[in-house]
Amino acid sequence: MTKPPRKPSKPLLGEADALLRSRPRRRRDPAQPNLPLDPMPDRIEPCLALLKARPPKGDDWVYEIKWDGYRLTVHVEPKGIRILTRGGHDWTDRFPAIKQGALWLPVGTAILDGEAVVLDEKGRSDFGLLQQSLGGRGGKKSSSDAIFMAIDLLYFDGHDLRNSELSMRRHLLEDLVPAGGEGDIRLSEEIEADGDQLLASACELGLEGIIAKRRSAPYRSGRLGDWVKVKCVQSDGFAIVGYEKSTASFGGIGRLLLAARKGDELVYVGGVGTGFNERSAAELREQMDKLIIAKPAVDTGRKRNAVFIRPELVAEIEYRAWTHDGKLRHASYKGLREVQDNAAVYEIE
Repeated sequence: MTKPPRKPSKPLLGEADALLRSRPRRRRDPAQPNLPLDPMPDRIEPCLALLKARPPKGDDWVYEIKWDGYRLTVHVEPKGIRILTRGGHDWTDRFPAIKQGALWLPVGTAILDGEAVVLDEKGRSDFGLLQQSLGGRGGKKSSSDAIFMAIDLLYFDGHDLRNSELSMRRHLLEDLVPAGGEGDIRLSEEIEADGDQLLASACELGLEGIIAKRRSAPYRSGRLGDWVKVKCVQSDGFAIVGYEKSTASFGGIGRLLLAARKGDELVYVGGVGTGFNERSAAELREQMDKLIIAKPAVDTGRKRNAVFIRPELVAEIEYRAWTHDGKLRHASYKGLREVQDNAAVYEIE
């Protein structure tokens, strides 16, 4: 998948056989100040999108597709490339194709914000395929199938861009990662469209949703509302507190028992029995059977053939709505979230 950069379209000017000579360097005028350079941050906490039911309106908002993968920052440094997860873990060796793509970027120093994804045959990001390419949850495999969708530029050739407006950062990012590329580092392109119409189109195409960003906003770490996400289907992390056995299901898992966080406690929010395949169910069963406990961590009500586990695994669950008694409706299992990806349990307000 990795492709070298294109060769320059114009030859170097000058006679081909002429001897190249450098000009003698003049002493710097001490009256002329040096151009100040910003120190390169070792790590930057990501800007997180605030979940909303509808896209925001107004000329100050621009839209992108929402990618379903692992949030990463790619650091192009004088000593080499570093690829960090949202939680600050170094995963450089797990994304060799992205690392090679970063080495070919035409820049001395940079920090790119983005998402590692694996695309399906229709060009949609698939979190399950990404996890499989990395060897499943807790796996140590390297993924050559993952590509990096660049969504922002935080540092560029000695200058910290976080206080600059999004429009400025995007201008520099598009020069660094041109639109329409097919390499291992690609641009997450801005889309000029009405937010509601774009969301409808994204949902029709089976995408996860859209992201809206405020053009005039600086880059601020945390979930402060400068970025907004709108999902076609709701998807959140829930703690697995047990499972019901079944001889007719993959991995012997009839249904996962799930919990959300409410204050300092976990509360039962129902179960999920779909979304597994033979491989994912076997991997999940192996993980769960290491965590078996005698008594449930939360009150799940009376369950037949239930096995309870310590609530250490966080499952990504798609669902359509909540029932009146606080249970998930039409839930489907997507995969296990990694600790390195800041796996968070859904909080009930």
